[in-house]
Amino acid sequence: MKTKFLFFPILLMLSACATNPFTGKKTMAFVPNSQLLPMAFAEYDKFLSENKIIQNTEDSNLVNRVGKRISVAAERWLDANDFQGYLKDYKWEYNLVLDETVNAWCMPGGKIIFYTGILPVAANETGIAAIMGHEVAHALANHGQQRMSAALVQQAGAVAGNLVINDEKERSIFNTAYGIGSNIGGMLPFSRSHETEADQIGLYIMAIAGYNPDEASKLWERMKVNSIGKKHPPEFLSTHPSNDSRIENLRLLASQAKIEALKFGVTSFRKN
Repeated sequence: MKTKFLFFPILLMLSACATNPFTGKKTMAFVPNSQLLPMAFAEYDKFLSENKIIQNTEDSNLVNRVGKRISVAAERWLDANDFQGYLKDYKWEYNLVLDETVNAWCMPGGKIIFYTGILPVAANETGIAAIMGHEVAHALANHGQQRMSAALVQQAGAVAGNLVINDEKERSIFNTAYGIGSNIGGMLPFSRSHETEADQIGLYIMAIAGYNPDEASKLWERMKVNSIGKKHPPEFLSTHPSNDSRIENLRLLASQAKIEALKFGVTSFRKN
């Protein structure tokens, strides 16, 4: 009876889902956007208040210009594929932050940050578009929502195990095995799949925005060079695919992105 009682909430949680507009797959959505987006906006504003924002410079204007083109391309794709109004609660914002970290990110709801440290690796406008497309894709595909939902499932499994195992020694063994197993067998592959999915969606969006998707693999070649000398875990222990896996995948997907862009009348791409 205890076991049935414990797993009923989990089954109830699993009934909460959304649809990924780009893949058609059902995804976990235990935290609704009505709660998620206000939290994301508040965190974004807090981040801005604690960091140096670069404004009215050539670089910051470029980030804004590319961001707007990418967001317009995303909306065009969604509208054309019967997802009108999908972005109605988005409040797009693109900011450049003074920080040597080689990174960029997009929060749920379209709140984007580029660090100055990633600009030399981006190298040009198309490189920025490849990064922007990838980060925006995470938000569009609800990856943040899915990660939060997956964490809730992981926590629920741990709580359930601890409640049904009475022996303290067995409980300790379970916690160790469950922690390692659920991360390596569940959370890490889940995260890597998100990265691969965002690569594909990002390529489509940048191509529809008029940027050459062939340049995305070249961006990651530069990312690989930039990471030389830094320690990296094996791919199965990482949240991201290896650089080599990513580069090869982007090369293969570029032709598909060009076909997708052609549907929107894009027959040529902007120069770098």
